Amino acid sequence: MSSALLSSTATVSADDVPAAEFRAAMATLAAPVTVVTCYDDQGVARGLTASAVSSLSMDPPLFLVCLDRGCRTHDALTSAASFCVNLMGPGNEGLALQFAGPTEQRFSGVELTQGPLPEGWSAPSLADSALRLTCLRHEVVDGGDHTILIGRVIAIDTEARPAGGLLWHERNFAHARPARP
Repeated sequence: MSSALLSSTATVSADDVPAAEFRAAMATLAAPVTVVTCYDDQGVARGLTASAVSSLSMDPPLFLVCLDRGCRTHDALTSAASFCVNLMGPGNEGLALQFAGPTEQRFSGVELTQGPLPEGWSAPSLADSALRLTCLRHEVVDGGDHTILIGRVIAIDTEARPAGGLLWHERNFAHARPARP
């Protein structure tokens, strides 16, 4: 793409792509399935399933989570001092669905493990997850109908689990496995 097209002085005018068309196109992108957790200002564990997540920076180590402004856990996550991104693996489909379900049932029967931060700072960590990233809130950014929660990764906990991850692809779960040559 020419730099003239990307110039800040260039004026570009276009109609937005219809939401249904954009949603269908995005369904073709495989995305990791995570459960993002925190404690709210009352000390209650809160969490949700998220697939709009990504590493952002290596120095400092930053990770981002995109949160729908309309979700019931939005305010708790965006105001929490820390949060945990729990990466789901094959076999965690039920857990991912539970955290996408009714808010009051999300932690029912879920085993938690101690996070790396002192009590009062740590976020709930799901014992049955392939990888846990404990983050301190770094920045909260407007992203249209979503909020981009950026966390500074301060601890990484990897469980000895089979290779691969749980993905959301074509509006269904899929499993990622390393390609064999």
